[in-house]
Amino acid sequence: MTADGADVSSVPDVSGAPDVLDVADDTADELAGLLAGIHRLARRRLWRTMTTPRLRGAEAELLRVVSARPGIGVSGAAKELCLAANSVSTLVNGLVAGGLLRRESDPRDGRAAALFPTDACRDRLRDWEARRAALFRDGVGALPAQDRAAVAAALPALRRLADTLRETEEVP
Repeated sequence: MTADGADVSSVPDVSGAPDVLDVADDTADELAGLLAGIHRLARRRLWRTMTTPRLRGAEAELLRVVSARPGIGVSGAAKELCLAANSVSTLVNGLVAGGLLRRESDPRDGRAAALFPTDACRDRLRDWEARRAALFRDGVGALPAQDRAAVAAALPALRRLADTLRETEEVP
């Protein structure tokens, strides 16, 4: 009993247990390393089978944003990607020259450009996404049933983590 009369006989002794924050830090560090490693391994595996020149990460991300939001402007894409507008403008110039993006004058503001994916862009993204989906489907499928269930159960928490990181992102 405590001085205020509370019964603590059923409270487990955690004096030797690791601090909850230390466990959270260890988990966060391990998760960050695993996600980066998985991303790197997947990218390398997919690059090996590509027949077209490789895109840099930011180029691929920009193509995904423009494909998801045709007509988006450079500043909107920069905000979405958390990049500086001049960096996105440089990426756009290269992707337009490479035939993957089309730039048109924005009808609402002639000074601004609206960005659109080309057919080559859509084909390339569709191919990449199909190969990436197959890679992860095969990888997850090779896991024991208990691990597949654990990965599936972790997805909602990972989505919330992504949302939290997105909400706290500072745009340059």
